[in-house]
Amino acid sequence: MFTSIRLLLPALLLALIAGCAPVETSGEQMDYDETKKMIVDILKTDEGKKALRDIMQDDGIKQNLIMDQAVVSDTIQRTLISEKGTEFWKKSFEDPKFAESVATSMKTEHEKIIKDLMKDPEYRSMLIEIFKDPELEKEVMEAMRSNEYRQHMQAVITETFESPLFKAKLQEMIIQAASDINKKQDKENSQ
Repeated sequence: MFTSIRLLLPALLLALIAGCAPVETSGEQMDYDETKKMIVDILKTDEGKKALRDIMQDDGIKQNLIMDQAVVSDTIQRTLISEKGTEFWKKSFEDPKFAESVATSMKTEHEKIIKDLMKDPEYRSMLIEIFKDPELEKEVMEAMRSNEYRQHMQAVITETFESPLFKAKLQEMIIQAASDINKKQDKENSQ
């Protein structure tokens, strides 16, 4: 009996201490926005940044963050080559703004690839062979003589002349030419 009292006494003491602890009410609990703000503020401090750096240097974390090459390859194939992926890209490229942004983002990379290819002697020789092919030359000449090509060229030329950038450049060239003529005439008159 004395042993059971010895065991019961510490348990009662713990219950008494726990009963005296302050109890949070639901009104005092922090809501989601306050908790989020507090965590963001902590992460912005130097100590928070250092803690994140330490976590990111942990080998176990690194292994979980680095994607397996096979997983990446498989995901790309499933999303780009699948029927759903093909439909997604077709719909996306129908939007002119999306197509323009993709073209703009890839422009410098494409230019770099083409410039590198033009420096490659093997590629250049293949390109020259293609242009020397009599059948290709014949097809190009037939295409250039067609009414469709002429209409297309006329539309391109009209579009170019209506472009504000071209108009400004043309105006600049005319002003420069007139200035050069005036300078030349002034020079001839002064002699």
